[in-house]
Amino acid sequence: MTDLRDLIDRPYAIVGGVATRLYMPERMTDDLDILIHSSDVERVYTQLAQQNARRIGELSIGGTSWELPDKTVLDIISSDKPWVEIALQHPRLSPDDRQPVIDLPYLVLMKLEASRTNDLSDISRMLGLAGDRELDEVRRVIERYDPNSSEDLESLILLGKLEMS
Repeated sequence: MTDLRDLIDRPYAIVGGVATRLYMPERMTDDLDILIHSSDVERVYTQLAQQNARRIGELSIGGTSWELPDKTVLDIISSDKPWVEIALQHPRLSPDDRQPVIDLPYLVLMKLEASRTNDLSDISRMLGLAGDRELDEVRRVIERYDPNSSEDLESLILLGKLEMS
């Protein structure tokens, strides 16, 4: 995987399909997605351009898509939601190269907000494998930032436990 620490000097966390590898069996993904705070957008875009990355388009969910010099497609999602700063300050580190990966509660929160079919499937699989302590932390974050999704969360936990048993 591309080491983004060589390209970006602002806080970021790997999200999307690559991030799910920490929480469930790996699934195929064609790109690398990261989350940055909205206040860092221009600086990150400037840094990428200086490193010969090429902006290739806009994302339907907000953000941009870039082709890095090594041909990796990097999707950059930016947000100024209240939880983003916390998530970026407290990532998990990938076991192979120690890059920041969004912690499970915030990954679930992002995927609930997106509500695409593959996101909901990812949530149920990740939560089906999660332990009680992790589930309690996910519940706490969802209750704080998206309380209307609490009932859906419980259904996805149940589905995930059934699928993974």
